[in-house]
Amino acid sequence: MGIWAAVLALMIPVVYDSQQQAFPTQAARNAYAQVANTPAVAALTGLPYAAGSLGGILVIKIWMTLAVALGFASIFLVTRNGRADEEIGRTELLKSSAIGRHAYSTANYAVAGGLSLLTGMLVSLLCLFVTLPAAGSFVMGASIAGTGLAFVGVAAICGQLSSTSRGANSLGVGLLAVFYFIRAGADLQSSGVDPSTPTPSALNGSTLNLGAGNLGAGNPNILSWFSPIAWAQNMRPYGQDTWWPLLALVLLAVGCCVLALRLESIRDLGSGLLPDRHGPSRASGFLLEPVGLVLRLQRSGLVGWFVGAMVAGVFFGGVARAMTDALDPTNPLARSFVGTSDSLLDGVLSIFVLFNGLLAGAFAVQCLSATRGEEASGRLDAQLAGALSRYKWLGAQILVAAIGSALMLLIGGYLTGVSSQGAATGSQLAGASLLYWPAVLLMMGVMLFLTGFAPRWTISISWAVYGASVLAAMFGNLFSLSEATIRATPFGAVPRLPADTFMLLPLVILALLAVALATLGIVQFRRRDLSPDF
Repeated sequence: MGIWAAVLALMIPVVYDSQQQAFPTQAARNAYAQVANTPAVAALTGLPYAAGSLGGILVIKIWMTLAVALGFASIFLVTRNGRADEEIGRTELLKSSAIGRHAYSTANYAVAGGLSLLTGMLVSLLCLFVTLPAAGSFVMGASIAGTGLAFVGVAAICGQLSSTSRGANSLGVGLLAVFYFIRAGADLQSSGVDPSTPTPSALNGSTLNLGAGNLGAGNPNILSWFSPIAWAQNMRPYGQDTWWPLLALVLLAVGCCVLALRLESIRDLGSGLLPDRHGPSRASGFLLEPVGLVLRLQRSGLVGWFVGAMVAGVFFGGVARAMTDALDPTNPLARSFVGTSDSLLDGVLSIFVLFNGLLAGAFAVQCLSATRGEEASGRLDAQLAGALSRYKWLGAQILVAAIGSALMLLIGGYLTGVSSQGAATGSQLAGASLLYWPAVLLMMGVMLFLTGFAPRWTISISWAVYGASVLAAMFGNLFSLSEATIRATPFGAVPRLPADTFMLLPLVILALLAVALATLGIVQFRRRDLSPDF
């Protein structure tokens, strides 16, 4: 919980510092407002109602990321301490002592809500630290905290409906996705102010706020009231600074938690209100193969990641030219995008290709995390009780993660190219994205090494290594890291095409390191005892 709160909140000063360097003048911010005034940006990050100010730019760049990430954290935390504990028998053990029927669930909701409040408070404090206006800073933190609280309530209901933690998480994440797309549709249909009408800006005494152009930033579409994400967004920090949607978010959270406690009273411990779906009496030939079983178990996650890669690719290509026009080619931060190329457009495309690589890396780490989950839950014992070897079982997990990440890179890069309005071709950026595959394989190699030698720490250390690699590759210049240090990290070592010149040696080194670490981990996994429990 501390890591979630700290990482999300600390993105505020990092992103704010980068935008100060990228948009140092009001003219540069006005140019960025024109970039934000596109359907692609509105669908992905929300209406750009204050895009002509530093506070408004911060909201466009980071608000949706923080709000959705906190929504995910709330769902996972409530499920882990609720339905997951009930599924493995911990809740039954606790309830055998002298505690109330709803005491454990109430504590779970309170703790998860506390994470949302803590994160919102830290966001507000860091916004004040970077000298943003106080009113907007408090609304910024409150809107993000309100989103987290709303999804605490949503997750509480999901935990009562499903009989498994996997089902509760899937239902909660599915609802989050539905609310996100409802919000996107509402923003695309919003009608409002004329962008030529000036309104008070959020910073530096400027009076220009370009709004959202023909998308409209004044009056939210009625569809937005069907999504708690849109409720929080309509608090509009650094714009109108509206507080009343927070009341709706809190009421939703409290109402859902109270309903969840009521549902807990009418169901049996260990069961869910939704009936379990009966599967076939016999497994198909596809499920009898290790790779088939892995694909079946992870199909929801695979579909979600691939849809995300496709959406990201189309978005990146759609805004590449507009983003290039908004950047000042003499700005040091903008020039840092270019690499060895003289073209700022190639530099922007190379950053978008890097994003595709980072997405594929996150997919690979998440996909291989299932190996630890199977072992810790005890399900691996049953799978290995027959003729299935450890090598074949682990090989199936590796194959799905490796091939899946390669396909994500190709699809994301291709869509970035074909949607870039002639800035690049699909095949060109698909090839540039595929260059990040050795870095992704190295992330997998680290995870397999830990699976063999430190199984209980596999997931936490792997995500920490991935996070450090992302920060170095994306924000190394902001942290004043030397070029040699950035190049020494997995994603920083990959040549950023089309801005950089192609170099084979870093890719070979990354691949050899990945193979070495993976081999050591696989051999040790074959030798060691299974280690149940996290």
